[in-house]
Formats: sequence, C-alpha cells, structure tokens
Amino acid sequence: MKEMVMSEKEILTACSKIGASLTSSLKDEDKLPLFVCVMKGAMEFMVDLLKHVDVPLLVDYIQLQSYSGTHSTGEVSLLKDISTNVDGRTVVIVEDVVDTGLSMNFLLDHLKKIGNPKRVIVCALFDKKCARKVQTQVDYVGMSLTENKFLLGYGLDYNGLKRNVPYVYIPTSEEVGEMDEILKKRG
Repeated sequence: MKEMVMSEKEILTACSKIGASLTSSLKDEDKLPLFVCVMKGAMEFMVDLLKHVDVPLLVDYIQLQSYSGTHSTGEVSLLKDISTNVDGRTVVIVEDVVDTGLSMNFLLDHLKKIGNPKRVIVCALFDKKCARKVQTQVDYVGMSLTENKFLLGYGLDYNGLKRNVPYVYIPTSEEVGEMDEILKKRG
C-alpha cells in the first residue's frame, strides 16, 4: 500500500490557491514577471500553477543537480541556465521541494550574480523544514512536511523514474529495488 502524501486533487487545489495569491501579488508589475521552473522535478507543478496565474508573464527554465538516488549529495551543480534577462524584473522560482536549502540558496545567489532582479518570489510544492541545513527563502508552499522522507510522483523522481505519476507518495524499499532493476535492465 502506497503512503500517499498529496493526492492529485490536493495538488490542483494548492496550485489554484498559490496561483490566485501570485496573481494578486504580480498584477501591478512594470516589467513582465519571469517564472523560472527548476527542472526537471518542478515541471508538472509549473504547468498546473501557471493555469491559475492571471497576469501576462514570461517562462524560463533552470536545471540544478543535487540528488543521487534518494539522497541529497550536499553539492549543487548548474546544468542549464536561464536565458532571460532578470534585471528590474520580478522572478518567481517554481520548485518541487525545498529541503536542505542548499539548492535554493545556490539559485538565489546565482540570480543576483547574473542580474539585478526587482524581487524574487519562491514557490515550492513541498517545504521540508525538518531537512534544512541552511535557512532559505520560501514564500508560497503547497504543503509543509514534518518528516524528511523521499517523495515520488508528480515530477518528483527516482533516477528519472515515476515523474509521470499524478500524485505524490513515499515509495517502499521494495519499489525502490524494483526501479533499480528496471534501470539495470532497461536504463
């Protein structure tokens, strides 16, 4: 039996709520706000969130790496940078999970290095404050978690697998073993 963390309906409700708040916050911007999806985990969240943001906006993507399997490596690498100028623009970072805070702080520092954003807003589907190694900014949250368990589904993956599940759950150790076998045979 899967340990459900957030159902598809709960996810869509969170997207609607956060989207309405962002619409209110962004309605009077001088420059188009830039929504930056942290790839690949936040892509599902970004798509559903944007359906509920009712202001003109731009979209870009950034890709970081900090996980191997089910664990954070503690090291953050930039794999793909954004291509949009952030100077004088409100930047909305859309992230799947903020846990250790290392990746988010890396990203916030990176945005300051490549430009001068007017402000930065951080939206996360999940906030795992219990896993924090460093304090970081998180402005909008779909769900706060009190346990540091590995999450799967709705963009969250295990070595690339299970992103296409429409809800978020905690995999069993047996399921992780099955995914390892799939990767070994068909990866």
